[in-house]
This record gives sequence, C-alpha cells and structure tokens, in this order.
Amino acid sequence: MPELPEVETVRRTLEQLVIGKTIQAVDVRWAKIIKEPDDVQLFIMNIIGQTIHSIGRRGKFLIFYLDHYAIVSHLRMEGRYGLYPNEEPTDKHTHVIFRFTDGSELRYRDVRKFGTMHLFNVGEEFSGLPLSQLGPEPFSEEFSSSYLKNVVKKADRPIKALLLDQTRVVGLGNIYVDEALFRAGIHPERKAKDLKDKEIKKLYHEIKKTLQEAIDQGGTTIRSYVNSQGQIGMFQQQLYVYGRTGENCLSCGQPIERLVVSGRGTHICPNCQS
Repeated sequence: MPELPEVETVRRTLEQLVIGKTIQAVDVRWAKIIKEPDDVQLFIMNIIGQTIHSIGRRGKFLIFYLDHYAIVSHLRMEGRYGLYPNEEPTDKHTHVIFRFTDGSELRYRDVRKFGTMHLFNVGEEFSGLPLSQLGPEPFSEEFSSSYLKNVVKKADRPIKALLLDQTRVVGLGNIYVDEALFRAGIHPERKAKDLKDKEIKKLYHEIKKTLQEAIDQGGTTIRSYVNSQGQIGMFQQQLYVYGRTGENCLSCGQPIERLVVSGRGTHICPNCQS
C-alpha cells in the first residue's frame, strides 16, 4: 500500500498534470469505488463542469479540490492515476475516467479494485469519514515530541502496532515504521509504554527524517508503485531493513530477520534493535 511519501509524490506529479483542467464527462466502470454519495450518477453529475484547482493530501488520502467539491481518494494497494490522450485505449483495470475539455483524460486504474472515492462539499471533507478519524500529520505542529511521548506512554501494545494506528499518527505504514524503528534502535515488539524518554525522542526525529528522505527520493518502489508520470520511487536503495531478509545489516553485518508483529511482516536487525 502506498504510504505518505508515495502519496505525496503522486500529489505533486498530479499537480503538474491536471491543475486548471475542467471535467467534461466522467465514466465510472466499477461503481463500488464511489463510496459517497451512494448514487454514482449523483457523483458524476455534481462534478461535471467543475475545474480542478488544487490537490491536497491527508495521510495516505489525496484530495482533489474542484470549484465546489472535494474528491477524497484512497489508492489502497494498487490504485494508480495517469493522464492520457482520449484516443488511447483503456484496459480492463481502468475503473474511473475523468474526461477533460482539452481532450485529455485522468484515469484511475486499480488491479484489485480496493481504492475508494468520497465526494464532499468543499469545507466539509474533514468533518466526516474517512478523514475525520485520522491522527496528526508527521510534519504538522500537532505531531510534536511531547505528543508522541504522551501517546506512547499510554499504549499497552507493541510500538509497531501503535505507529501503524492511523488514529494516532497518519501516513505511516509497514515500510517506514520498520525503517524508523531500525534507525531509532528500537525493537518493534517492545511495549510502547516501556520506551524510555530518550528513545521516544529519538524515534520522533527518525520518523520525520525517514519520511522526508523518502519524499525527496520520490517514495519507495516495492512491487508496482509508480508516480502519476510512470516513474518509480528511488528510496528502496536506501532501505536498511525492509525487504532485506537474510542480507547483512548495513550497520553491523548481522543478517536481517523477518518476523510477524501484530499480523504484519516485520524486518529487524536483531543486533541493532533492542
């Protein structure tokens, strides 16, 4: 699943491609992707004639801001946007097409069909699900070292499970939790409330540092991720533990191990993380 750096990269590339374009028609080929409103035709009717003015992001969600509406889009596992000329053929995995007045099309492809779209009046997008339940952004003022300490000290569960909880901090997923915990020297199975203050402070800085480095590299390409211009992310070249099972730790040379924490595949260095 794309995490915060990948979604931010998609947002930035989409801004270069579709800002200022006006929607002439919409083709929804898989109705279950549209979660709000219940009536797919109402979704279509509301956004025809609307112009895309900006694209925001909240955690792993994209927000397309039109004249009067906001489309909240979640890519889930395999969702992908791309801009195409209208004469280019579509494939069976293209499920939503936004046709613009200039002859181009923004196409949403999703092999697994897990992605979602919600339509809100502008200004109401944060008042209802799915955005209303999300925790603070890692780069926001709300996400401070003291905030993380307060959350961690109250949590009687593994630190990895806590960091994956989108109601506590938004945007982190399996890749960047594993990487941040390695950089902070913290074993993912440790109970959050048992972490020392200095460990929490270190973890706070490594979360932000890891995410920023990933954004700067265009995200991490694991399996099929590409941005909206078909370019892969490059942060996978800087991964310390994720996906490196059996390879030597870049810090100490000990083989990287894979275990399961809270139902998620997890990568650690048994020597560097305690």
